[in-house]
Amino acid sequence: MKTSLNLNWLEGMAFESEVNGHKIVLDAVESVGGKDRGPRPKPLMLLALAGCTGMDVVSILKKMRVELDDFSVEVEANLTEEHPKQYDEIKVIYKFWGKDLPLEKLGKAVNLSDERYCGVSAVYKKALNMSYEIQVNPEK
Repeated sequence: MKTSLNLNWLEGMAFESEVNGHKIVLDAVESVGGKDRGPRPKPLMLLALAGCTGMDVVSILKKMRVELDDFSVEVEANLTEEHPKQYDEIKVIYKFWGKDLPLEKLGKAVNLSDERYCGVSAVYKKALNMSYEIQVNPEK
């Protein structure tokens, strides 16, 4: 299945696209000619990863009948100093809140996303080092 999108230049460093019926504006900070009207592209790579794996984990846990009070996905990444600046390491931290959460099922859901379902992490693993951590009821 082929997928495509179109990114249109607005002005300065700003671009706009429509993704799944939602408008997204990308821009740069003022120091490099932008007006900070939207996020930069590289952090969106991390957001795509968090969203992909987060949706997987929620879906899998729902099928396992695991009830969560809350859930978040934190992504930590190392950006290289030299050009082209790129992420060379990413750590995904899954944070679960709830009573009597079954650790085995949480681990299985995360592992299934990591190893089988998340297409974003599958691509990223080909280019950089990835790891993950599971935290249950961490401090907010």
